[in-house]
Amino acid sequence: MTEYDKNLNLLIDQIEKQGDGYDIELIKKAYWCCVDAHKGQRRLSGEEYYMHPFSVAMILVSLGMDSEAISAGLLHDVIEDTEISAEGIEKEFGHTVLNLVEGVTKLGKLPISAKEQQSENIRKMLIAMAEDIRVIIIKLADRLHNMRTIDAKPEQKQRDISLETIEVFAPIAHRLGIRGVKEELEDLAIAHLDPVGYKEIESQLAVEKENREKLLSDIKDRISSRLKEHMPNVHIQIEGRVKSIHGIYRKMFVQGKQFEEIYDVYAVRIITDTLADCYNILGLMHDMFRPIPGRFKDYISTPKPNLYQSLHTTVLGREGIPFEIQIRTFEMHHTAEYGIAAHWKYKEGVQKVDAKIEDRLLWIRQILDTQKDSDNPDDIVQTIKTDLPIEDVFAVTPKGDVINLPAGGTVIDFAFAIHSAVGTRMVGAKVNGRIVPINHQIKTGEIVEILTTNQPGHGPSRDWLNIAVTAQAKTKIRGWFKKEKRAENIVNGKAQIVRDFARNGIRLSEEELEDFLSNIARRQKCASVEEFYAALGYGGILLSRIMPRIKDDYAKMMEEKRPVSVEKVVQKNTTSHDGVVIEGIDNCLIKLSKCCTPIPGDDIIGFITRGHGVSVHKRDCVNVPKDISSASEPERWISAYWESEVHEAFKVSLQITGDLRTGLLADVTVSLANAGVPIHSLNGREVKDSYSIINVTLSVQSAEHLKAVCQRLMKINGVFNIDRTGM
Repeated sequence: MTEYDKNLNLLIDQIEKQGDGYDIELIKKAYWCCVDAHKGQRRLSGEEYYMHPFSVAMILVSLGMDSEAISAGLLHDVIEDTEISAEGIEKEFGHTVLNLVEGVTKLGKLPISAKEQQSENIRKMLIAMAEDIRVIIIKLADRLHNMRTIDAKPEQKQRDISLETIEVFAPIAHRLGIRGVKEELEDLAIAHLDPVGYKEIESQLAVEKENREKLLSDIKDRISSRLKEHMPNVHIQIEGRVKSIHGIYRKMFVQGKQFEEIYDVYAVRIITDTLADCYNILGLMHDMFRPIPGRFKDYISTPKPNLYQSLHTTVLGREGIPFEIQIRTFEMHHTAEYGIAAHWKYKEGVQKVDAKIEDRLLWIRQILDTQKDSDNPDDIVQTIKTDLPIEDVFAVTPKGDVINLPAGGTVIDFAFAIHSAVGTRMVGAKVNGRIVPINHQIKTGEIVEILTTNQPGHGPSRDWLNIAVTAQAKTKIRGWFKKEKRAENIVNGKAQIVRDFARNGIRLSEEELEDFLSNIARRQKCASVEEFYAALGYGGILLSRIMPRIKDDYAKMMEEKRPVSVEKVVQKNTTSHDGVVIEGIDNCLIKLSKCCTPIPGDDIIGFITRGHGVSVHKRDCVNVPKDISSASEPERWISAYWESEVHEAFKVSLQITGDLRTGLLADVTVSLANAGVPIHSLNGREVKDSYSIINVTLSVQSAEHLKAVCQRLMKINGVFNIDRTGM
């Protein structure tokens, strides 16, 4: 028996364990077609290529997918990588299998650096999902096996694929409710994105493995005894589980918690037959263990958008160790494990998704509809990252309709989630009957009433773009301004150009400016300079994103205008070892000013010193004139900016102000150490008003990295202000 025969038998054995209703002959034919088509091809790991689609098919079988999906999983690479045509697939396997194969093939690879290509591929993926949801389930199985075998790829490729996995595919798996795939994708991704953090959690779990297993075993035995005593005739299954490494990672390194502060590391799952039994068991558990206040969630009466239903309560055991109890029915358990795939699992001859499931897939259409109003190709990626959150909050309208939002969602996001017309006509909001500010962040369980007006011409404020969290709300706000405020947008766009060009040292006559902006407008796919102004005004184009390219164009334009002499040739921009680009100067000393310590992401400007090269300052540094043109020597100020990728660390000094309490300095040190931030100096002192000042110098990669560090420090008990200082 050959290896091919053995693997086919293994596949068929797994299919037969799932039950009846499979077209075994179709799957066998697809298997041998896959083997023959990929013969002679090998993966980077050296194994025969057919093992990849075979492994994808095995994952699909474990999810309970049907014969057509399994066959498409076996064939998903043949059109792209072999001589077999689409017509040949349709002739041998039928139109449905061809559509599934083409749906997956069209997705291609999503290079995280090529934003427009990535966005277009994701849009195609969503369109294919809307037509047949099995397309994305096959793609998730494909991505899962690729992540399992990613070690054969170069390190940078591993990180790129892992980032894409955690930002795009894991949120989709979460929204589809396929828990096992979602958690494994996240764990594999974080193992390559932050191997140190991953190993730290893995080691901590390994150290406590024996105690954990004993603890869970004891708890399960005690629960089993109590349930047999009070509910002897009820069918009950009890399981123990440990939170995924990525789930722990988020709480430790994103929320800043210590391992001991995570209450749901351990969980016991109780599965029973009926809804009534679930609530009866909940009462017994609260009688048996002490519930922790504020840690009860009823996802049965308010299901998650991904179909998930369960009762969650966190309690204290007799050892004083908190653990979570999840209570659900067997039907809920199948949905919790397989999500949308549960529609096929244990069902024979399923031909289409029923109306209830169709309603649950409306989010796909919503993302596509939102993208129609956006001119920014990156918005569709941002929508998946922000609008398909791992952590949801649930609030209700006064009529009782449940609206789910990502954590941190505001009443603005709530209004646009109801309908774009409600959002654009909003004048305020009430939460639990009380007027709240427009930036109020909604919490689960709140009753939110949106106050609207029918006054003609009323619409959202531009400030809402800085308050809203979801891409859906931001896109709808921009769409309203694009449609309703064209004249105002043009004025605002012109003002942005004047302000930012002056700040970046771009000086052009009116005639030069018109020609210069015409080229930029064409590149941004605008029909005219006026349309370009309008797009800037409503936020469809962000000037900060395209400014580096604009400055490059300006430098080339100025260079072409300069006369070339034998004695001196004006050279192109150069990049220093610090990743700074100085326009029009080459081979000169560049130093970062210590008065403001600029880092990547800061808006910067250069000053030509006498004998010491160019000193780079933050644009808002106290030593930089607000109006360069009115400075005493304006010609010595020169445009500077960061190159697109900077791989160095930069020192920055912070002044942390907090309450005067014992241990504050230690907490700051531990928080920075846990974040992996190098500390160069650290000292604290008491001031007369009974509060503490801590001065710390540390290394960061960019302004975004510094922002994340500051957010982490602000979560420390007693810290109420952080200022950036010079060194």
